[in-house]
Amino acid sequence: MPELPEVETTVRGLARFLEGERITRVTLRRPDMRFPFPDGIGQALTGARVTALGRRAKYGLVHTDRGQTLIFHLGMSGRWRIDPGDIDRHDHLLIETEGNRFALNDPRRFGWVDLVDTGNLENWPAFATMGPEPLGGGLDAPYLRCALAGRKQAIKLCLLDQSIIAGLGNIYVCEALHMAGIHPRRAGGRVSLAALERLVPAIRQVLTQSIEDGGSSLRDYARPDGELGYFATRFQVYGREGQACLRGDGGIIRRFTQGGRSTWCCPQCQR
Repeated sequence: MPELPEVETTVRGLARFLEGERITRVTLRRPDMRFPFPDGIGQALTGARVTALGRRAKYGLVHTDRGQTLIFHLGMSGRWRIDPGDIDRHDHLLIETEGNRFALNDPRRFGWVDLVDTGNLENWPAFATMGPEPLGGGLDAPYLRCALAGRKQAIKLCLLDQSIIAGLGNIYVCEALHMAGIHPRRAGGRVSLAALERLVPAIRQVLTQSIEDGGSSLRDYARPDGELGYFATRFQVYGREGQACLRGDGGIIRRFTQGGRSTWCCPQCQR
């Protein structure tokens, strides 16, 4: 599933061609994806000018001059295609401007879109309970210590809790915990302030590097221009079960399950 860096890369790619443009046509090629398309979405967007694009957690945002924002979630296999030569049977939503056509392609149809009033965006159900952005100023070690106080749940599962930090996913939590030297099974409330002071910059570093690399192209994900991201070539633990830790500490990467998801770590350098 595309994670925060993949969504950020998508938003930046779309912004180059869509920001400031007026939407001339909206075509729904089926009535729904994961959920039905919002009623009247075509009429609401046709003629509107895109004022800005943004991201909240793993959601992309397309703001318009009509005081409305198109929210999109890429699901497991969704991606935007810019000026597709031929319309694919999995292109479910088409947005056209005077110069370009944008196709939301999703073979598995786990993605979806919504249209909300921009002024009420913070109260949209998925956003209302979210924690701070991992790349924003609201995340620091004292905040995390307070948020994790008394928690017996494993730190990895705490970091995947969107009410604590918005947008973190499995890949980047595994990588950040390894960079910070924290074992994924350690109880969140027992992670020291010193360790959290290593963790916060580690989270930012792995996310920033992945965005610069265009994301981690696992399975179906590709950028809007069709190019594949290459952050996967930098993985230190994710997907490296049985291989030597790249820190050269003699540790061997192990994999185990937490909360129904695979976790990778080095038991030698993560405590």
